[in-house]
Amino acid sequence: MSLTPPHTAASQDVLRLPEFRAMLLAAVTSTLASRAVALTVAYQLYQITKNPLTLGILGLVEAIPALSLALFGGVVADRNDRRRILLLTISVEIVCALLFALYAPHATVGGIIPILALIFTLGIARGFSDPALPAFQAQVVPRELLLRASAWRSSAGQAAAITGPALGGVLYASAGAAAAYGVACALLLASLACVAYVKPKPKPRFTPGEPIWQSVKAGLAFVVQRQVLVGSMALDLFSVLFGGAVALLPIFASDILRVGPLGLSVLVAAPSVGALGVMLYATRRPPGKNAGRTLLVAVAGFGVSIMVFGLSHNFYLSVAALIATGLFDGISMVIRSATLQLKAPDHMRGRVNSVSGMFIGASNELGAFESGMAASLLGTARSVWLGGIVTLIVVGVTAYLAPELRAMNLEDIEEDLPAQLADVNEGILKPASDAAPRL
Repeated sequence: MSLTPPHTAASQDVLRLPEFRAMLLAAVTSTLASRAVALTVAYQLYQITKNPLTLGILGLVEAIPALSLALFGGVVADRNDRRRILLLTISVEIVCALLFALYAPHATVGGIIPILALIFTLGIARGFSDPALPAFQAQVVPRELLLRASAWRSSAGQAAAITGPALGGVLYASAGAAAAYGVACALLLASLACVAYVKPKPKPRFTPGEPIWQSVKAGLAFVVQRQVLVGSMALDLFSVLFGGAVALLPIFASDILRVGPLGLSVLVAAPSVGALGVMLYATRRPPGKNAGRTLLVAVAGFGVSIMVFGLSHNFYLSVAALIATGLFDGISMVIRSATLQLKAPDHMRGRVNSVSGMFIGASNELGAFESGMAASLLGTARSVWLGGIVTLIVVGVTAYLAPELRAMNLEDIEEDLPAQLADVNEGILKPASDAAPRL
């Protein structure tokens, strides 16, 4: 039996929640700032060094602490006040943005080491904020509205991810790097104020004195025992790992489609256009019923679209194929985000999100490497359409091995825990007596 309110009413209900609006604005301003800073730092470093390798080092400097601390950050999010964690990590980001702005005029003389040190610090903050943010967001929305809230967050995040780099580029070109960092600092201050507006929520329930590593193992065991969680994460990992083509778009624009840098900008933007469109639609009609089958179909559609792109020599067909990849990926993103929040109890959400973050981080980092290696061995176009075929195989294998994922229905808002895990951790899995009521 579905407890989700009618489409229009439910969509309006979630936007009527002041704390949800505050968290939505916090996510938008934070994403705008982080994407603007990322573009500004990358461009500034390249202007200083004129070495493409610097950009690769830049990515690793932030990714290494973020991924290394992810599991520990999940435990911290499941043992402490998540609001306080977010206030602390956003404050760290504000300080870093301010230091970026102060150092920018002296970067040519001072070198890149201070910039990389600040990026490393931001990576540490990410290791704690990435698990805490979605777990805290789930605490400010009643369970029956989490699906629609997830669609709104995905839509707003996608829009901010598109606008953020453009904002950074315009500010850098018109007023310089210091101005771009200054605006990012102001956006982060707004994000901090929005999080501070939200009232503190009950701390998650955990076993006092439990070793940290035992908590990490419990989180990993929970994910492994839930087909809907490990299956959806595996789909994301392998579809991006083998089916991603973003890293190769410059080659397509230059050598295959021959459309130059202007055409490249269209190719890069096309997936985001498709993703944003379907996410906005999902705010009205989220894929709740038969969500598991919808997820599998969406990832299969992503694979077919990648195959079409790899085989295409027509610019317009290639753009259409990339828009389709974004559309299908947008569907799967909405479903995966809602699955993480609905299919994990509050005291596990930090650790579940940390595992998901490692899957996403690994797929993004390794996916670019795999694309480059496959293109060098097989040829660019062949590596892409073969990657689409591998994605379809992954979908078939996942559908066969994970029947619970196939049957997943996100309109069922009851918490669903593995029986054996509930037996082992009976004391942990009881909801706190002061926890927010489940509607």
